Amino acid sequence: MTEYINKLDKINSKKDFLNFMELYLPTVTDVTVKEYLESVTSWVEDMDGYYKNMSKEEPQNIDWNFIATLIYVGGIYE
Repeated sequence: MTEYINKLDKINSKKDFLNFMELYLPTVTDVTVKEYLESVTSWVEDMDGYYKNMSKEEPQNIDWNFIATLIYVGGIYE
């Protein structure tokens, strides 16, 4: 589990992201897509608290359009 968590701060490229997902996806069990997306939505609403509790600076240049597109196309792509 910690193997993929330690990689979060090191994701700086498409390859990094894909490597992370390769490690992370097998750990996802018994979660429906709707429940997962509800959890993501709730976390985004409260993400400032996460960064504060982790003593990290909250990202300022988030590409929300890309993230929304990524989630949307994940549900319709082949």
